[in-house]
Amino acid sequence: MTPEQYVQEKAAKSGSSFYYAFLFLPPPRRAAITAFYAFCREVDDVVDEVGELSVAATKLAWWRKEVAESFAGRPTHPVTKALMPHAAPFGVQAAHLLAVIEGCQMDLEQSRYLDFPGLARYCHLVAGVVGEVAANVFGRSSEQTVAYAHRLGLAMQLTNIIRDVGDDARRGRIYIPVSELQQFDVKAHEILNRKPPYGYSDRFTALMKFQAERAHRCYDEAFALLPEAERAAQKPGLMMANIYRTLLREIEADHFQVLHQRTSLTPLRKLWIAVRTNWRGR
Repeated sequence: MTPEQYVQEKAAKSGSSFYYAFLFLPPPRRAAITAFYAFCREVDDVVDEVGELSVAATKLAWWRKEVAESFAGRPTHPVTKALMPHAAPFGVQAAHLLAVIEGCQMDLEQSRYLDFPGLARYCHLVAGVVGEVAANVFGRSSEQTVAYAHRLGLAMQLTNIIRDVGDDARRGRIYIPVSELQQFDVKAHEILNRKPPYGYSDRFTALMKFQAERAHRCYDEAFALLPEAERAAQKPGLMMANIYRTLLREIEADHFQVLHQRTSLTPLRKLWIAVRTNWRGR
């Protein structure tokens, strides 16, 4: 299997909304973003799939060395071999990859965030930086588009957090800030228990509405930041945004039943949203 085949398979297997947006890119940009996305998946899988914290930490340390070696011209992993030919042409920097690793490192070191600024720092590393790289690969000419990409990354990560409350609780993690749990009088054990009807309450619903409203504000703020002249190039990002926001609205319509199940959109629906966004341009 070639490095290019490896990253393509990694991206396709994930079933991610990102994959459907990549389909509309010209081959060089599609190859670049697919390789970068595969890198993100590899690093994220270290945290999600390796049970022993010390082993996961060792693997992340290995990836840091691999990034340094790769930018010195010596990649060894299929992902970095596929990515490095595109790094310089599309502005992918070692600092971008190291930031993603740092965000995953945070998952090993903490399972709670005291307040939203702390959570926002995590979101910046695992989503904002990813958005910046994606915007570069899609093709940007304005610095304002970087601000758009970071805000959109935050919106999408907040959507992930809302969707994955139950899955994260199963791993002993709660990404909703402690200060906001206290604000709505929701106890951590109510979330960690996960089984309905325990955990579902008017208090929990109010908390989740608060989370969703903030995510929607971030989507609106991101769209307002995107220069009109950049919209055509940034269509893949808009596709991803529309897929994620549709998912958020589905969760809202289902009254935030996220503790015991994981809401998702079918592949056909994701593809339709991507096609519609490509046609409408927004």
